[in-house]
Amino acid sequence: QVQLKESGGGSVQAGDSMRLSCVASGLSFNNYGMGWFRQAPGKEREFVAQISWSGRSNSADSVKGRFTISRDNDNSTAYLQMDSLKPEDTAVYYCAAELWLIVPEKEVSYWGQGTQVTVSS
Repeated sequence: QVQLKESGGGSVQAGDSMRLSCVASGLSFNNYGMGWFRQAPGKEREFVAQISWSGRSNSADSVKGRFTISRDNDNSTAYLQMDSLKPEDTAVYYCAAELWLIVPEKEVSYWGQGTQVTVSS
């Protein structure tokens, strides 16, 4: 059974950095695209960033230049490095996995439970 386990969330000040981790199990990690989505209170879940099985990545305009997604295939782990955090980045962040790559407009097969990120001004 596939499990995605996020960690690294918490509370920080605006301008700080934080790194989220997502450890995957129960799937052939090398064949999966990994991604991050987030959901703020009262808003719909939105795409943040994804990295394909081959290492190609892209991110939402709102986080470009501040967030970096990466993956460690040896440890079946995806990361989201978040720099220059803003209060509007406050949300529950979800790890996601889909065979080969994640297309934000399409359904994603696997989701983590989410981790809260709170940025105060």
